[in-house]
Amino acid sequence: MKVFEANISHQVAIFLNDSLKKIISLELANQKIFDAFGIQCFFDNNEELETLKEVISKTQIVVKEPDRAEYGDFQTNEVLANKATLHLSFRNISPTVIVEPTCGKGAFIIASLRNFQQIKKIFGVEIYKPYVWETKFNIVNFFLENPDGAKPEISIKHCNVFDFDFKQIAKHYSTENILIIGNPPWVTNSKLGSLNSSNLPPKTNFKKHSGLDAMTGKGNFDIAESITLTMIETFQKMSGNLLFLIKNSVIKNIVYDQTQNKYKIASLEKQSIDSKKEFNVSVEASLFYCELNSVPEFDCQEFNFYDNKKSYQQFGWVNNKFVSKIDSYIHKKEFDGQCPFVWRQGLKHDCSTVMELDKVNGHYINGLQEEVQLEDDLVYGILKSSDLKNTVITQIRKFTIVTQKKVGQETQYIKSGYPQTYKYLLDHLPDFDARKSTIYNNKPLFSIFGIGDYSFKPFKVAISGLYKTFHFTLVLPQDNKPVMLDDTCYFIGFEKVEFAVYSLILLNSDTAKQFLQSVTFSDAKRTFTKDI
Repeated sequence: MKVFEANISHQVAIFLNDSLKKIISLELANQKIFDAFGIQCFFDNNEELETLKEVISKTQIVVKEPDRAEYGDFQTNEVLANKATLHLSFRNISPTVIVEPTCGKGAFIIASLRNFQQIKKIFGVEIYKPYVWETKFNIVNFFLENPDGAKPEISIKHCNVFDFDFKQIAKHYSTENILIIGNPPWVTNSKLGSLNSSNLPPKTNFKKHSGLDAMTGKGNFDIAESITLTMIETFQKMSGNLLFLIKNSVIKNIVYDQTQNKYKIASLEKQSIDSKKEFNVSVEASLFYCELNSVPEFDCQEFNFYDNKKSYQQFGWVNNKFVSKIDSYIHKKEFDGQCPFVWRQGLKHDCSTVMELDKVNGHYINGLQEEVQLEDDLVYGILKSSDLKNTVITQIRKFTIVTQKKVGQETQYIKSGYPQTYKYLLDHLPDFDARKSTIYNNKPLFSIFGIGDYSFKPFKVAISGLYKTFHFTLVLPQDNKPVMLDDTCYFIGFEKVEFAVYSLILLNSDTAKQFLQSVTFSDAKRTFTKDI
């Protein structure tokens, strides 16, 4: 049966029908539920009371379950929530206050009621009203099945997590032992913004990124990261623990920023789970655990949640270096110096259907399958991450138009010097205008990024930023012109082929590979970055 679009068990429906059918007072109904189950303000108003009474007195109503995956809403199943709380109880963790900032259908609240015996107060916050009701129904169902269990005071609030005043909880319960537990949304702020969601933090550059970094992606952060940091900052001075189910990338960011934040957290752990099995999604995620009110620590032990015997590796800070495998890094850290060359990222244009071309029977064909007439001078071969498989590149399959020799260069020269190319680009001006990134705002027509003198070096040593290989490739010029790389690749350029070959040999050595494996994260969106 469904009430308020929330699942309600037959057992709960019968109990509520029998208990409330003769009650017309909101205050009396709420008091009756509180006395029986500890849930405060079960009904917000008389309309909810009357609606529930009407629905549960009739035959079952079925409402299609909405798909909220696009909101990062992956509800924790009962088995996983139970295992997670049992894992804490086996470590003699026994909280008196539970906080669930995005409680969903209440899986972690029910699991906490089942596995912790000293709870006095539970706070759950949830923005999606049907889940608020489902959590309440699930709590009632739990106590109907476990009538002898202790009943703490339980408050389930319908609220945006970023509007809820958690500081009042920290102030009022400062002497209690707290557990912050949950599964925040696995979604970024830009994704929720595109969905017009109200469950967003205030619009601030909370990581203090520079203008260009903020515009080109580093300003886009995971909502779960914001929630986790808010919880840590709010409750770090209380005795207790935090256990959140979040993406691995978020855990890495939290540990990375710990040197700056210096939150009072210690014993950091990443308990890897099988997201495909638990949620049927291909996302790398784990249970993140830490102790509150501790001397700050800056590394994190990694475990397999299903076989939690001992840590299989440790990542975090070694002096002023952030590394993925601390033990391996310590044995190879002598190679961690300052590279004498500047590594560059390839071309960025965000207009592949127009700017990238194939060559068929001597003619250029764009991504719209149009045959294109162009002067050859501004057309260069280009390689993508998927092309960097061999040790030496001797052939290219794609071409691109290079409109500038440096970022910000005026492009009017194309009109007089290359009229066919200019006409082609102008005919597709709407495609350029449709580019969403703000980096193109107020820039010359047909602007590109990732372009400079380094782009025109004849010999390059390159690596894919996307693939989890540790293999470098030598890129040779084609038809007496340098070959470009796209923005998923990183490279160093040389004027002389022998210097490029020396660098290739060194970079592909076992020593270099072992060192790079100790400082890169295999589950990162990009294994290699300019920072690496």
